[in-house]
Amino acid sequence: MSKPPKLGRGLAALIGDAAAPAPAEGIATVPIDQLSSSPYQPRRHFDETKMEELTDSIRLRGVLQPLLVRPKEDGWEIIAGERRWRAAQMAGLHDIPVLVRNLSDDEAAAAAIIENVQRTDLNPVEEAEGYKRLSTDFALTQEAIAQATGKSRSHIANAVRLLTLPEEVQAMLRDGTLTAGHARTLIGQPDAVERAKRLAERGMTVRQAENLVAPRQTKHKPERDADIEALEARLAEALGLRVAIAHGRSGGTLTIRYRDLDQLDMVIAKLDV
Repeated sequence: MSKPPKLGRGLAALIGDAAAPAPAEGIATVPIDQLSSSPYQPRRHFDETKMEELTDSIRLRGVLQPLLVRPKEDGWEIIAGERRWRAAQMAGLHDIPVLVRNLSDDEAAAAAIIENVQRTDLNPVEEAEGYKRLSTDFALTQEAIAQATGKSRSHIANAVRLLTLPEEVQAMLRDGTLTAGHARTLIGQPDAVERAKRLAERGMTVRQAENLVAPRQTKHKPERDADIEALEARLAEALGLRVAIAHGRSGGTLTIRYRDLDQLDMVIAKLDV
């Protein structure tokens, strides 16, 4: 088995400022037609309305934040800032500010993914795919990804779990028909596609979605409290693990099922003990 690629610098340094630029690095203004998009760009969808809003802003104020780029033979490759580049073209700009970094292919891929998943306008599937690439291509643990992106480890785990959903449900996440909160209630459900359509058609809240996918009661089992079931679902979503609550008149038990020590560490960190 081939070893995963290694990053020559710390992850934070890949998208840091230009306080001490290396030779041929730093802030510059370059012709817009000498830039090209990156093959490592995690974003697949560019919302038309948001692009028009960004174009109007750039037309009025210019590009306020430089693009992160690396030099190539015939110009510069965009590592982060493709939306600004596209909007600047639409606004009719001829030059654009950039931050030049001499990055290897592996460093460029990691920097592109990290910078983009830190933004709020990626759809949940694009975000999850970015985390998965950092894990599979660079052998980063969820803890390392969390530190590099400023997210919690449970957020990383819950995001990646969305990729286990059927493609039809993922498509609903991409176009905004479902939120990530709704979609997480469908993970592991055999009829996830049908349930997803019902959630979208009825405009249910996440709490209602949790109740919809709660296990159905049988005639041989006592009816469970809906609030307890909803609490189980919320805890499971927060931890990314299976949770069971058994509640009675004199108290009860909370059971959290984990698969390995990494998951146990995550629970302990959540409890801050």
